[in-house]
Amino acid sequence: MQANTKKGEVSPVLKLVLELGPLVVFFLANRYGEELAAAWPPLQALGGKIFVGTAFLMVAMLISQAISLAVLRHIAVMPLVTLFFVVVFGLLTLWLQDETFIKMKPTIVNCLFAIILLGGLVFGKSLLAYVFDAAFSLDEEGWRKLTLRWGLFFIFLAIANEVVWRNFSSDTWVNFKVWATMPMTMVFMLLQLPLIQRHHLDKPATDNQSDATS
Repeated sequence: MQANTKKGEVSPVLKLVLELGPLVVFFLANRYGEELAAAWPPLQALGGKIFVGTAFLMVAMLISQAISLAVLRHIAVMPLVTLFFVVVFGLLTLWLQDETFIKMKPTIVNCLFAIILLGGLVFGKSLLAYVFDAAFSLDEEGWRKLTLRWGLFFIFLAIANEVVWRNFSSDTWVNFKVWATMPMTMVFMLLQLPLIQRHHLDKPATDNQSDATS
């Protein structure tokens, strides 16, 4: 199983900004939600600061994915699914004035990805490359092991999110979502590098290279 090459190129810095930007916007809008509502009265209709943060998160996600589409000419599966749930659960949060929806969103998204990855393994399919739109190639054993690890990690993230939002304040949950979830994910990704290196497949020679040597 091999992942296809990207349709576009994007600098690592821009990619990091597109991924982290909406979360930082969410954190800042939640932290300064009352000040923002005071400065811009229409925001007062949204409710408390968690609702202001939710609205800003939705807009930031839409902008982020629009930029990604413009640069890469496509959107990977995982960001697209995440965007869908952010918009749906964000609208429910604002409409029903119930922050439970936006807090449950990470749990549902992480469980969905875990089911896709682990369910695929049950049927002999390693779907990780399609979920992440991976740019590297691994042998079958490598994809299988990496898919299993990511599936279990998504379950861990879902459980952690449930524990935090059900037992701590909204501000604590926002801090956890922004400043704990992403660092844990990055550390987990770094820990997978040895496995990726062991099972990495070199790209085959191109037709032009073959013609040049013939």
